[in-house]
Amino acid sequence: MSDIFDELQWRGLVAQTTDETALREALADGPITVYCGFDPTAPSLHFGNLVQLVMLRHLQRAGHRVLVLVGGSTGQIGDPKPTSERVLKTKEQTAANVARIKDLVRPFVDFEGDNPATLVDNLDWTAPMSALDFLRDIGQHFRVNQMIRKEAVAARLQSEAGISYTEFSYQILQALDYLHLFREHGCTLQTGGQDQWGNLTAGVDLVHRVEGASVHAMTTPLLTDENGQKYGKSEGNAVWLSADMTSPYAFYQYWINVADSEVVKLLKVFTVRTPEEIEELERSTQERPHLREAHRALASDVTSLVHGVEATTQVQAASQVLFGKGEPAQIDARTLSDATAELPGGPVSVGATIIDALVATGLADSRGAARRLVGEGGVSVNNVKVADLEQVLTEEDFLHGSIALLRRGRKHLAAGRRES
Repeated sequence: MSDIFDELQWRGLVAQTTDETALREALADGPITVYCGFDPTAPSLHFGNLVQLVMLRHLQRAGHRVLVLVGGSTGQIGDPKPTSERVLKTKEQTAANVARIKDLVRPFVDFEGDNPATLVDNLDWTAPMSALDFLRDIGQHFRVNQMIRKEAVAARLQSEAGISYTEFSYQILQALDYLHLFREHGCTLQTGGQDQWGNLTAGVDLVHRVEGASVHAMTTPLLTDENGQKYGKSEGNAVWLSADMTSPYAFYQYWINVADSEVVKLLKVFTVRTPEEIEELERSTQERPHLREAHRALASDVTSLVHGVEATTQVQAASQVLFGKGEPAQIDARTLSDATAELPGGPVSVGATIIDALVATGLADSRGAARRLVGEGGVSVNNVKVADLEQVLTEEDFLHGSIALLRRGRKHLAAGRRES
């Protein structure tokens, strides 16, 4: 597809625009400058932010100029939630989160090359502004009767808790970002999630009132699964982009386990695969679902984007090992730890018999049952079958000196965790 707007629509990335016809023309006549903001309200970005980063990636690949904004000032306030007031982070906590997020966004867009992205922090232009200047120069352009129509604000006003002036003012701060970036970088498009529509249009209106210019806003839809639940939760926990908050192994498994009915939609949103490639993967899902080719393509592409190709290779190797294939010694220590974190198991020591290890890890109820399992040829250590009833665990059996993988039959796996 030669038209980037058509491609974004085909990929399911467009929910709302301020003026579709004008935006189409601007993108076609481009390049234009686009920005998206990320508030450091946590020490990592999450699944919802990934949608916006992919949007910026597509726009940059189409030749448009990208600004990635990290909210050093807006992050100290926080976008109002519909239910309750946020607990404000300290300035030091916010600064630490800003530093982490600036590193996290780098894999997604190109900050070098012929059309480099630019990283900006709204604290740079907000901090020098006095409260009086903010109220006189910016606040005068906002009408309270319009501000209270914002969904989250309206919900809070109806609650007993109400809303503080601090959070009520958030939309003015975000609108100021658009005005500043229009003036300094010629930015004419802001993107964000569908729940950010009120904030985005506030910025559009501010630029128009102050500068007399028409600029654009575009949102991505809220992604939900086949049951109508928001994507981005794994067993009740958020799916984070930081490896120390959601491991690459857990991240990869999240994508592998999406429903068959959803995998094509997610391939369109989160990868740069062509329509032809995705059609072939869709055909494979319908005709050869047991191969899970589309799921593996999705998991590989997105994990490589977020965590790098090397981490993905390690995760894929670990997945093979846990299914009884591959060489366990090839897995690095961190991936091994992540991959076995949720496995059942127990403490074992060097010199323990296989019989004792099976009982200690819960793979056998008793020593007698363990002996029968070994005698029937149904036990392996690190994917190597055990034939000797008297075999003991050696130093070499503990991968990276910490874990021995014990298997009963094909489906029952446990981690023998070395006692120190």
